[in-house]
Amino acid sequence: MKKRILIISGGISKEREISLDTGRQVAKELIKNNYIVKIVEPNLEIHTAIKSFKPNIIFNALHGQFGEDGYIQSILETKNIPYTHSGVISSAVAMDKELSKKIFIQNNILTPKYFLYYFNKSKFELIKLINKKLKFPVVIKPINEGSSVNVFICKKSNIMKKIKLLEDYKKIIIEEFIPGREIQVAIMGDKKLGAIELKPKRKFYDYEAKYKKSAKTKHLIPVDLSKYNLNKILNISLRAHKLIGCRGVTRSDFKFYKNKFYLLEINTQPGMTKLSLVPEIAAYKGISFFNLIEWMLKDASIKR
Repeated sequence: MKKRILIISGGISKEREISLDTGRQVAKELIKNNYIVKIVEPNLEIHTAIKSFKPNIIFNALHGQFGEDGYIQSILETKNIPYTHSGVISSAVAMDKELSKKIFIQNNILTPKYFLYYFNKSKFELIKLINKKLKFPVVIKPINEGSSVNVFICKKSNIMKKIKLLEDYKKIIIEEFIPGREIQVAIMGDKKLGAIELKPKRKFYDYEAKYKKSAKTKHLIPVDLSKYNLNKILNISLRAHKLIGCRGVTRSDFKFYKNKFYLLEINTQPGMTKLSLVPEIAAYKGISFFNLIEWMLKDASIKR
């Protein structure tokens, strides 16, 4: 009997277009392989669709706020239907950069130093605080966005200009800037799937570098690391995955500088587009895009 897969994609986050692309590409693979597929938006339509379509599994293709922060997961839990990726609590923790950083620090996982900013200081006060705690340049970013949305590297001369762009948020993270190599690691359940290095032509691997072909970011696989260092970064990723209680596929983002790995964040809903890293790592390991998706469906569960 053909399995019925309901794909949730789109949404209202700043990553809507990426989510729609993920949904379309996953649907295309499933339809080619004789699954019955329906794509819905995460609105009131979802309740009607679940009732009428009667899916065996729900594939969560959402990114960003409401999609990977525990919100949609809490709704799916009430439906008693297995769904892909991480559950409510692990999704919420991983999406909250402050909370996940605290867990990394408590468990001796190296992560860039940071402090929270509430838009409550003058330029003079903020620069003084940065010089005391971090030094310039610094990275500023929202606490709960993905895909490097609204992430900026700031010098003393442009810090207030960039912070002004984030005033819609109640608070943001100001973090030490770690130069060095950009390395991403994929975890697949309990398996250390592999790593990939990125060499963006832009200042760093931001939203444009991730999703615009014109950005021409180089993807290097295998990563040029010693066997010791490769095992080290893979082990850190698996440990972070387990500490936060993640399920399914995750991707951890690192900077490698002066022979140290700095974990920037863990992503519980990594992209599944043609430019996405997890499918690329999987392909290098001999796992086709369809087989990766099928594994995610088999791994789907109700995560109470």
